Amino acid sequence: MTGLTPEQVQQFKRDGFLSPFPLLDETERQHALAGLARLEGHLGMPVNATDDLKWRTMPYITMPWALKLATDPRILDKVEDLMGPDLLLYTGTFFIKEAGTETWADWHQDSAYHGYKPIEEVGAWIALTDATEEAGCMDVLPYEDGPRLMHHQAHIVENSVNRAGQRIIEPLDDSKAVSMPLKAGEFSFHHGLCPHRSGPNRAGHRRIGLAFNYIPAYVKPTGSFAMSMMLVRGKDRWNHFGTVERPVAEFDEKAIVEHERVVGLYRETYHEQEPLHGPRFAMEMP
Repeated sequence: MTGLTPEQVQQFKRDGFLSPFPLLDETERQHALAGLARLEGHLGMPVNATDDLKWRTMPYITMPWALKLATDPRILDKVEDLMGPDLLLYTGTFFIKEAGTETWADWHQDSAYHGYKPIEEVGAWIALTDATEEAGCMDVLPYEDGPRLMHHQAHIVENSVNRAGQRIIEPLDDSKAVSMPLKAGEFSFHHGLCPHRSGPNRAGHRRIGLAFNYIPAYVKPTGSFAMSMMLVRGKDRWNHFGTVERPVAEFDEKAIVEHERVVGLYRETYHEQEPLHGPRFAMEMP
């Protein structure tokens, strides 16, 4: 077992994040980078340069190497300590910033538009190249009064590494921000309600991150669209969400169709949730 200490679990509950953890040796890291290179070869361009952003999302549906990484016991043992024994893989995303570019992320919460309750989610952010402060690593804000969903506005952040270009529109005291630099092969954890951001990449190398988001199987969808998710540990005794087929070969035709279906559900859920937590709702709050 490669789980967490009781002190680490309490720290995560108190602050909403943990970092860093070792994960990939150099052979494993190069294997993951080679998988990304095959994806970009398949697309004929960098994954973050495509007009269709679906290819940066849920690579574990089309590429067995990414699924192996998402289900690595060195990650899941720790997630189980935080979220319980029955785990669903909600989504996964490449977060890539080219060298010397202005790509960044404003303050946001991962779970803002995911549409489920209770909001319990852990993001495991894996650095496939060095994610230093110069390269635009993640900054996080510790909880002040415990985790809570904050109000966001989407499509207002230019050059955002996030698909929705969203930001929190409530006052934040970013003087308390904590930087979480990672060496290549390390990873960090943050809760879906932990506010975080990242700066532009001022380094001379491509900053490549791959994040996976896990939720307990007992959570329920709140909107019209019930996501499909992959059971990665334990049992799903609740069946609140659809299932996802695992890939048998890289870019298999069946896997590509499955990927299109699941990403479509994710997109529809996201769009439905965006206005529910935006500026109009924030103004109506007492």
